[in-house]
Amino acid sequence: MLIISYDIKDDKLRTKFSKMLTKNGAIRLQYSVYEVNNSNRIMDNLRVLIENQFGDKFDGGDSVIIFDVNGVKLQKYGNAIHRDKDIVYF
Repeated sequence: MLIISYDIKDDKLRTKFSKMLTKNGAIRLQYSVYEVNNSNRIMDNLRVLIENQFGDKFDGGDSVIIFDVNGVKLQKYGNAIHRDKDIVYF
């Protein structure tokens, strides 16, 4: 699992970045925090995509942090606890 957090001041670039994350399977946890829980190949592809499409567009005021949390115990509270439970529809 990856947690991707960003602070991008340019509105247009921030919107493109957010849409790219969603398009590539990321789930929004908070306004600028996303969770990606997929195969290692897809998560590696996402890292490359961020570097190649966005890396040179960020300036000194922007930051993107990718946390690799595989094997780390997470504690979740509030709405976050429902994300790991299967939903069954009848």
